[in-house]
Amino acid sequence: MQRLRNFGVPMAGDRLKDYKDKRDFCVTSEPTGGSISSGSQIFVVQKHDARRLHYDFRLEVNGVLKSWAVPKGPSTNPKDKRLAIETEDHPLEYANFEGVIPEGQYGAGAVIVWDAGSYRNITQRDGQKVPLEDALEDGHIAIWLEGRKLKGGYALTRTARGWILVKMKDELACVSCDILKAEPRSVLSGKTVEELSAK
Repeated sequence: MQRLRNFGVPMAGDRLKDYKDKRDFCVTSEPTGGSISSGSQIFVVQKHDARRLHYDFRLEVNGVLKSWAVPKGPSTNPKDKRLAIETEDHPLEYANFEGVIPEGQYGAGAVIVWDAGSYRNITQRDGQKVPLEDALEDGHIAIWLEGRKLKGGYALTRTARGWILVKMKDELACVSCDILKAEPRSVLSGKTVEELSAK
């Protein structure tokens, strides 16, 4: 996974307020957010062994990581509809974060980078491309992932319960695959959340 680069561009200050208010950076090693740009559109999926094990699905949008907690994790099967609960925006540096968030801190538990890569917006309306920011506001986005594990089209749709993450029907879909079970390790360190917790 590519490392983020500092271009001297200020971070989207107020958009990280909720993120910063929930954390004590004297205690947790999570990134505080700074002058960072990835140089491309990145996505990351972090496996997070907090109070309940879940996967955090994050997309770079306008200098921050838009984030959703996916309790059952992403799937390669288009028949699977995964609940995705929108959470606070995270700083771009979080895409490289692995570690154990200390007890007593928000989200306490082990975090690994389960998958990472780039993505592109393929959202369309009436045959015209829809900017990602508009698509998010409208409550439906379509993206093409180029990850180490997740590849191809995915859609996120807002419902009354929360967002729903679904794999699109394309040549990279796999109905019989259980990618979460088959690929439990970090794409950065090669560790599982259990191995990280045991340190």
